Amino acid sequence: MATLLPERWRKEMQNPMVQFQRQMNRLMNDFLHSFEPAQARGEWTPSVDISETDTEMVVKAEVPGLAKEDLSVTVAGNVLTLSGEKRDERKEAKGTWTMVERRYGRFERAIPLPGGVDVEKVQAEFKNGVVTVTLPKTEEARGRKIPIKAEKELETSTK
Repeated sequence: MATLLPERWRKEMQNPMVQFQRQMNRLMNDFLHSFEPAQARGEWTPSVDISETDTEMVVKAEVPGLAKEDLSVTVAGNVLTLSGEKRDERKEAKGTWTMVERRYGRFERAIPLPGGVDVEKVQAEFKNGVVTVTLPKTEEARGRKIPIKAEKELETSTK
């Protein structure tokens, strides 16, 4: 059987070091792809917006089609976890074919938080398919503004 590969390429591909390098490349690609977002792997997970002010953090997650009872919000240590289940609502298909693009199933989204969240005052609200979690900061995490003295103030305070 004739081959379409040039002779030097066939010899190169038979080289044990080239084979080893190809295996390592495949292993690294598999490893790196395991860190892709869940959506890229075909899983369902809610999209989030995270904002921070001097006094609090706010996390908003889109969870269309879910009821409040299907959601769970927990804070443990410095991690906010949103979890739940989006159930498949399809009935018996009528017609000759059905196309489904929406994702269903369990999800869990862990969001690392900076230190200084007052866990006892965390609040969650659910409205129009969006869960909003408000995470107030502790007094220590809010910091304190330090006044800066001008040169003239320094001279009068040292006299």
